[in-house]
Amino acid sequence: MPRFLTLFAMPYVVSATPAAADAALECGVQVSSQVKIASCVAAQVDIANQALDETVGFAQEAAAELDGVTERDDAVPALAVAQTAWETYRDAQCSYSSSLFGGGSGAGIAEGACHVALTRARIAELLALLP
Repeated sequence: MPRFLTLFAMPYVVSATPAAADAALECGVQVSSQVKIASCVAAQVDIANQALDETVGFAQEAAAELDGVTERDDAVPALAVAQTAWETYRDAQCSYSSSLFGGGSGAGIAEGACHVALTRARIAELLALLP
């Protein structure tokens, strides 16, 4: 793993541990009002998405390199299919998580926290597969 990737990715891998996986709890420790927690969680969603985009980019580069070495066209399309399926799952799962709040004011926070947790887990999964 290139040094830059290691330095960039490590905070997200560490953040994906169970003790730090709940964005709503992390935000609740920092701020006290529900509005501020929602804002904090939204910011964490943005950060997680940026980190995921970077990680997917690294995975795409590795897949393209593998396809080039093996003279096959398998890894790049397989990653694209897997990533699309994972995004569909994440969105459905987090929508379900939000629905458990019955339309209450915590629904958005729950959906965002779910999004962060699943995105952090996906980053860890992709990093574990990199050469």
